[in-house]
Amino acid sequence: MLASYASDPAQTRGRLHPERMSTFRSEFQRDRDRIIHSSAFRRLKHKTQVFVEHEGDYYRTRLTHSIEVAQVARTIAGVLGLNEELAEAVALAHDLGHTPFGHTGEDALSELMAPYGGFDHNAQAIRIVTSLERHYADFDGLNLTWETLEGIAKHNGPVKGDIPWALAEVNAGWDLELHTHASAEAQVAAIADDVAYSHHDLHDGLRSGLFTEADLMELPVTGPAFEAVDRLYPGLDPMRRRHEALRRVFGILVEDVIAVARARLDAAQPQSADDIRAMGTTMIRFSKKLYMELKSIRSFLFTRMYRAPSVMEERARVTAVVRGLFPLYLSRPELLPAEWREDVTRAQDETALARIVSDYVAGMTDRFAIQEHARLLG
Repeated sequence: MLASYASDPAQTRGRLHPERMSTFRSEFQRDRDRIIHSSAFRRLKHKTQVFVEHEGDYYRTRLTHSIEVAQVARTIAGVLGLNEELAEAVALAHDLGHTPFGHTGEDALSELMAPYGGFDHNAQAIRIVTSLERHYADFDGLNLTWETLEGIAKHNGPVKGDIPWALAEVNAGWDLELHTHASAEAQVAAIADDVAYSHHDLHDGLRSGLFTEADLMELPVTGPAFEAVDRLYPGLDPMRRRHEALRRVFGILVEDVIAVARARLDAAQPQSADDIRAMGTTMIRFSKKLYMELKSIRSFLFTRMYRAPSVMEERARVTAVVRGLFPLYLSRPELLPAEWREDVTRAQDETALARIVSDYVAGMTDRFAIQEHARLLG
C-alpha cells in the first residue's frame, strides 16, 4: 500500500508527447525501463566515478554507482510507502549527464563552455532524456513523465538563481516548477546518492591504498563500526573485516535516513505528493548528528582521496584531454561523426555550435576520449 503522499503513476501529469498506456507496466516502470535501455545509460559503464576507468576493474564506475543508488532508493522508498519505480527511475538517471572523467571532466568542460552558457551535469541529464536520445519514431528523447523529469531536474532541491541553459530550454516548454522541492521519491533518490558514494568511496579508497583501516578507526561512524567487528569477530580475516565494518556503516546511514524521514513525515502529515512539494523543506534527510559525522568523513576523503597526489596527477592528464578535444571540434566540426552533421548544419552561431560540441564531448566515455585525443592530437 502506498502512502497518501506517494506519487501515484495513475495520477501522473503525463508525458509531453501523449502515448497509449502500457497494458502491463505502470508509467513510472516505463520511464525506468527507457532509462535502462538508453545509450547514455550504457555509456556510464566506462565513465569515471573517482578513479579513471582503466585504473582498475574493481573501482566503481558511474554505472555501478547508479545501480547502487537505485538499490538504496528502492529500499528506502519501500519502507516509507513511496513509489519504488519512480525513486528507482530518478536514481538510475541522476548521473546520465556526467562527462568522461567525472567531476574533473565537468570542471574542464564548464570552463570551456563559460562563454556559451556553461555546463551543468544535472541539466545535461535533462537534455539527454528530452532531446539527445534519438531512437523513437514519434519524438526526440525518452518522453519521460513529468514526475521523472521533475525528479531529475531538482532531486537536490529547488533550482534557484541562474538556471542552466539546458534546463531552462526544457522548462520553457514544460514547466517543471523549479522553485519547489521535488517529490518524496526524488528526495529519496538524492539521499540514496549520498549514502552510496559515502559508502563505496571508503571501499575504493581502501582498495587503492590511499588510506588504511587504521585511518578509518579515527573517524566517526567508521571507527565504531570497526570496533564492533573486532569485538564480535576477533582475528577476522582482514578483507572480511573491512567488508563487515563498511557493511555496518552502510546500514547505519540507511537506518538513520528512514528514522528521520518517518519522524518528519509523521509530524508534517502530508496528504499528497503536492503537499511534499509545498513543504518548503527537504523531508528526506540525515539526522543532524549523522550529517555532521559524514562531513568529517567527507573532509577526510577530500584530503586523502579526491585530492591525493596520484589522483591529482591523473586529474591533470585527463583535464588536458578535454581541453584539447573541445576547441579542436569547435574549430573543425567536420571531425564530428556523420550523425552529428545535421545538427552542425542547423547551428546558426558559435554558441549553438559550441553546445553541440559540448553534447558530443560530454557523451564520451573515458576510454573513447583518451583514444580520440591520441588519434587527433597525438
